[in-house]
Amino acid sequence: MKNILFIHQSADLYGSDKMLLYLVESVKNEAYPIIVVPEIGPLTEELRKRDIEFIINPVIKVSRELYASFKIFIIPFLIFSAMRSLRGKLGNRKIDIIHSNTLAVFLGAFYSKKFKIKHVWHIHEIIIQPKLAAKMYPFLVNLFSDYVVFNSKASCEYLCVGKPELKKKAKVIYNGLDRDLPFSSKDEQKSLRKKFFNSENESSLILGLFGRINKYKGHNLLLNVFEQLFTDNKNIKLLYIGSTTKSQANLLDELRKEITKRKLDDYITIIPFQKELWKFYDSVDIIIVPTISLESFGLVAIEGMLSKKPVIGSNHGGLKEIILHNKTGILFEPNNEVALKSSIKKLIDNKNLITLFGEEGEKRAILEFSLENYVNKFKVLYRSI
Repeated sequence: MKNILFIHQSADLYGSDKMLLYLVESVKNEAYPIIVVPEIGPLTEELRKRDIEFIINPVIKVSRELYASFKIFIIPFLIFSAMRSLRGKLGNRKIDIIHSNTLAVFLGAFYSKKFKIKHVWHIHEIIIQPKLAAKMYPFLVNLFSDYVVFNSKASCEYLCVGKPELKKKAKVIYNGLDRDLPFSSKDEQKSLRKKFFNSENESSLILGLFGRINKYKGHNLLLNVFEQLFTDNKNIKLLYIGSTTKSQANLLDELRKEITKRKLDDYITIIPFQKELWKFYDSVDIIIVPTISLESFGLVAIEGMLSKKPVIGSNHGGLKEIILHNKTGILFEPNNEVALKSSIKKLIDNKNLITLFGEEGEKRAILEFSLENYVNKFKVLYRSI
């Protein structure tokens, strides 16, 4: 069996974290995965349950904040220290493949080069800002990788534009997901909806935004639109599910203050990150993915579709490859309040479309974005190395 070292930026359980978990669990029968993450968290809990080895070690995560503060110049020293630490923790074990899971981690790139190990760089991002990073990444990925896997055509096009050498290494493997739990019963959904808003009103239409709270997921954009819609329709509610990173906890406080300022506390609920999400997807009516910056894929859209929910998403990045406009959901002009409001109102006014788009979305998710397709393509890649 090949030993595959997976290096990842966090121990959360959001999009790229989930895809890593599904992948290593599926390949462990024919390869031995070792996961390197910078901290303990929900992901390491799940790895422990599945008896999958993990190592806590610095992974050299490069963030927007790092570029902005010019601390980027200390990266070489951090890399050297992290490599030495990881080498000690691995001991004499032979590593056959290194899989860097996301563009943000640099440890795998340099470790593979130093010890002459085949390197797969799995890209889950589209980087446009800061401009320095956008210019550097194509060069670095080409220099430090043997194989480059993108999670969408959009992420591939942005990094490979004008880079024919990098394009030759590129392969698109869509994220894949299967629903592992049955649909919640009507009584379960009713109970959860009541818990969200402490309301007996079963006819309320609940909008859901699932995902980490940050500056780029569109939480404030949706809040502005919801307030406008609420003026004419008091029968709608909004549910946010997600948490911030430790360094951005102020964003959650600011969002709550805005909700209170607009006197919408009884109609908007914020629930922190949840490991078991299917019952929440089942209990809302419409999934909104209003990302402001380019979304390289959009796993939330797939989760919503597997729950038979229509998905309204920003018309850019990987979301354009997932959502079929006016068939499984609606694509709207990114960061445009008027367009988002019109899209939501269309479903509010035509509730038959909620059911129709939801059913078509489930069919598409099962056919095009299955976990089996995702895993099998990686297995083929690993076998070829």
